[in-house]
This record gives sequence, structure tokens and C-alpha cells, in this order.
Amino acid sequence: MPGPWHARLPHFRLEFTPSAGAEIQAEYLLPRTDVPAAIATLQPLADDITRLLHVSELRTMRADDLWLSPAYGRDTVGIHFTWKDRPDELYAFLPTLEAALPNSARPHWGKMTTLPPEEITARHERWPDFARLAGSLDPERRFVGQYLERLGL
Repeated sequence: MPGPWHARLPHFRLEFTPSAGAEIQAEYLLPRTDVPAAIATLQPLADDITRLLHVSELRTMRADDLWLSPAYGRDTVGIHFTWKDRPDELYAFLPTLEAALPNSARPHWGKMTTLPPEEITARHERWPDFARLAGSLDPERRFVGQYLERLGL
């Protein structure tokens, strides 16, 4: 049915509170070719995932050429988790989940991850280019906060 883009298969509808309203999210974005194996590696973790999970979804996106995009250079599938608000349990569990995923999984920039900074930047092949560009455009580091410092910028 024709209609505006924001009303067609939206990630979240504006008129609704997503999920429970108090949750923690994590998402890992993988090349489409790696998704069947990734799902199979998560299967043994199903009981732990279920205990902590509100909802999960798979979303797909086309490859792009944006240096820090999780879809940079590859057609991508995001494996999204909306977790119950149990941060201590999640910090204990996420290293197990992240170790089960292939190294091609890029964590979503705005969601929870326990991957070490050097692992996050290594999964973005254009990170060195970004770091050089950021350094040349922001030599006084006015736009470098704690998160970017943690990533070595």
C-alpha cells in the first residue's frame, strides 16, 4: 500500500514506546553470508539469551561506502537484542555471546558491547583513515569525548 517511508516497515513506530521502555540494547552487524553460521553458534546459548531477553530481531541493509558504517562494503544483517534491564548480568554474559559470533560481527556504535576497543576498531577497516581525517580536522580534539578516547582516537 502506498504511503510515506516512515510508515512502511519502521524499526520503531513513533506513537509507541519501543519494547518495555526500560531496556538495554545490543546489536551485531554481520555480512549476510555469515548469518546462518552465526545463528547456529548462538543456538547453544538459547537458555541464557531467553532469560535476559525482551525481544530480538533480524534486520537487513545493503552495503554502503560510509567508513564507520556497520554495513560498510558488505550487504549486512543486524542481529538485534533488546535485553531486560539487568546490566550486571549482561556484562557477565555478553563476552560469551560476543565470543560465539564471528569476527566479522561489528557492534552497533550506540548499543552495549563488551568488546575491547582495539577489537571494535579492527572490525572497521577504514578506522585508520577516519582517525587520520579526524586528527587533521580536529587537531585540538574538541570533538573527542571519552568514548573516542577509549577507542584510541
